[in-house]
Amino acid sequence: MKYGVLFPQTEIGNDPVIIRDFAQMVEQLGFDYLMTYEHVLGADPNRPEWDGYRPYNYQDAFHEPFVLFGYLAGLTTTLEFATGILVLPQRQAPLVAKQAAQLDLLSDGRLRLGVGIGWNEVEFAGMGVDFKTRAKLIEEQVHVMKQLWSNPLVSFEGAFHQLDRVGINPLPSRQIPVWMGGVADPVLRRMAKMADGWFMYDGLVDKLKEQIETLHGYLKEEGRSPDSFGLDIRLNMQQIPEADWATWIDERKQLGITHIAAVPPDLQSAPNVLKKFLKIVASEKN
Repeated sequence: MKYGVLFPQTEIGNDPVIIRDFAQMVEQLGFDYLMTYEHVLGADPNRPEWDGYRPYNYQDAFHEPFVLFGYLAGLTTTLEFATGILVLPQRQAPLVAKQAAQLDLLSDGRLRLGVGIGWNEVEFAGMGVDFKTRAKLIEEQVHVMKQLWSNPLVSFEGAFHQLDRVGINPLPSRQIPVWMGGVADPVLRRMAKMADGWFMYDGLVDKLKEQIETLHGYLKEEGRSPDSFGLDIRLNMQQIPEADWATWIDERKQLGITHIAAVPPDLQSAPNVLKKFLKIVASEKN
């Protein structure tokens, strides 16, 4: 089991010293990884075409994951960096392949690239990408990136990419792990076909068990072993009382969860609650 911490994107502010101190605190406490998620553009929440709840808007700060992790890679030594998730279809796959390879190289193999299709149509429009094709696009993107990471020269012609004897340099020293987020059935099938792990949403244990069993069935259909497929879930410390953390962790261990990311309730209390979390983890191991 690996344990990580969700980077407080919208709470931490813009002071590079505070950002550095947070990451170094997470590493010094003994966590395995730091996770972040992204939005390139934020929109006006009062847009008339937006109906229903939208979790983020232009007032929420988001640090760009590759730049953020590039900065933190030079300030840490063991911490893995996970994007959970990067909205891949709104970006150019060869550029993401290049950025990921560079970050993985300079961090000495500490990147876990989590990707997903996103939900914000406004953001896609602002970046000049067709929102409706994002599911098909991401499959081709992942294929293109894996080819670029593995070969000095790549030729490929698909629905969205035309590559004629091109490559990225430097190449990464390994095949960078690609994880995916989402819960819909087509997403699970896509993961089974091309991903190395799943960034999951938390929920009732019985429902999680059902989702994992469905995924495992799809993996077997693809001729893959579920034992080599990672499962990452978040413990929201604001929603789950401290008295229930040990039970929560144990229940998810029993489901085969491989990674748990702690989500502190706020920046100020993070050091103390994370220490409490690790004490519970240590007692569970014993």
